[in-house]
Amino acid sequence: MFELEERTLPNANVVLVLGILSILGCCCYGLPGILLGVVALILHKKDKDLYLANPSIYTNYSNLNVGFIMAIIGIALSVLYISLIFWAVSMIGWDALQDPELMRERLEQMQ
Repeated sequence: MFELEERTLPNANVVLVLGILSILGCCCYGLPGILLGVVALILHKKDKDLYLANPSIYTNYSNLNVGFIMAIIGIALSVLYISLIFWAVSMIGWDALQDPELMRERLEQMQ
């Protein structure tokens, strides 16, 4: 009888690594986290289509799903971080973010 050779999805480990890096990248002003997360989502889509075409021959689909979830978490954290930066600049002001004395004054005014 003819048996299919088991293979690994070509980008599953890459998606996993990019998902992890997108979570770490959210701490660098958010932009690297968004970029790495989007690349992970694109690669996830390609490998998922490949897996769905013939699921019996691929073995590492779980790595692909974990990377997908981490990429979504990384994108969400990056968006939250960027939102926090915009909020701080709009409420406190760019000049206050660079001057500690002015920052203290503005924070006291907000209370």
